Amino acid sequence: MKLWLRLLALLLCCMASPAQAQAEEAQRQVLVMLQLPKAHYRPDGSYAGTYGEGVGRQSRQQTAQALAQAYKLEMRSEWAMPLAGVDCFVMRLPEGDARTSADAARAVAEDRRVAWAQPVGLYRAEASQQEPLYLAQPAARQWQLAELHKLATGRGVRVAVVDSGVEARHPDLAGQVVFNENFVDDKLPPAEGHGTAIAGVIAARADNGAGIAGVAPEARLLALRACWQAPQEQTLCTGLSLAKALYAAIQQGAHIINMSLGGPDDRLLALLLDQAQARGAMVVAALPRSGGPDQFPASHPGVLVVGSALPLPVGAVLAPGRDVPSTAVGGGWAVVSGSSFAAAHAAGLLALVRELDGRRGTLAMKTALVTAAQGRIDSCATLARHAGTRGVACTGLGQTAD
Repeated sequence: MKLWLRLLALLLCCMASPAQAQAEEAQRQVLVMLQLPKAHYRPDGSYAGTYGEGVGRQSRQQTAQALAQAYKLEMRSEWAMPLAGVDCFVMRLPEGDARTSADAARAVAEDRRVAWAQPVGLYRAEASQQEPLYLAQPAARQWQLAELHKLATGRGVRVAVVDSGVEARHPDLAGQVVFNENFVDDKLPPAEGHGTAIAGVIAARADNGAGIAGVAPEARLLALRACWQAPQEQTLCTGLSLAKALYAAIQQGAHIINMSLGGPDDRLLALLLDQAQARGAMVVAALPRSGGPDQFPASHPGVLVVGSALPLPVGAVLAPGRDVPSTAVGGGWAVVSGSSFAAAHAAGLLALVRELDGRRGTLAMKTALVTAAQGRIDSCATLARHAGTRGVACTGLGQTAD
């Protein structure tokens, strides 16, 4: 009997869930970047940032194959990134290889043919467990959303939700999602809890007489699935899936990019964040859990860092993030908590700001929001600053409570 119990225990240990297997596979991957030549030097003669199927691409593919063979890696896929100026080749450590992906990346990076190489990092959403919905919407009271919506609703603003899957057919999100793509796998984007809740906080409909109202109910969402649901209420992402989602956000003209997640520093993601900001996008990140090394993308210059509780680090701001009702998978609603949802509130408010600023755009993140003591966002003062002579409908302080 004891032998059978041991065999059963061994079998259960070996049977990893699909989500766990996905995370383990990602941590065996290495991203190898090969530099693209300047446009006027490209063999295919392209000058406008296009990427043709010419001699240059074939040469890089041959180089990547040679690198994989030389460093005992398996070639997985290729991703052309003209905006970043590199070709990304995804390679993998073979089964039984005792090296870490970081060790392999360091070795490959020393090769003069390589722009850089990096392991694929793992990222986690900054949220806590969902609860059954009860009748309360603290943000509506604290930020006086009904009054703010007399001035702006986010019309014409595109907000990228870089997260897990969004339930686009939810009654409170119907018609809000204009782009829905899956960068985790080749399947249709599934409906998942964290991404659906983030989408609802930002842009749930305000005209359907049901559920909640988003901070920017007339903004339009780019649902970019870079993360997936894992056991124990976790939402996980990889650096590669996040990079692909960020690239899509840039291509789709996102004005605001919400990243309610945290993980290790990543050179490719940092480059793409710089590209997004250079094109006028405002990037919002959730404040990571304190004390850990995984502070990216909150640590990146120019990113707005948002927390849900005091104390805050220097430069971070406070927004509603505790006991927040939002959209849930299955067409319902749930109460959620965490800095993930504080970031979503700030992203929604920035969408209102963007609408008021119009084609001028918001020149600097530092001047976009008005904050009171201890970094509390004052929503009314923020819109008053950007509304100009139109005035502001709410006169009381519209900031996050303790």
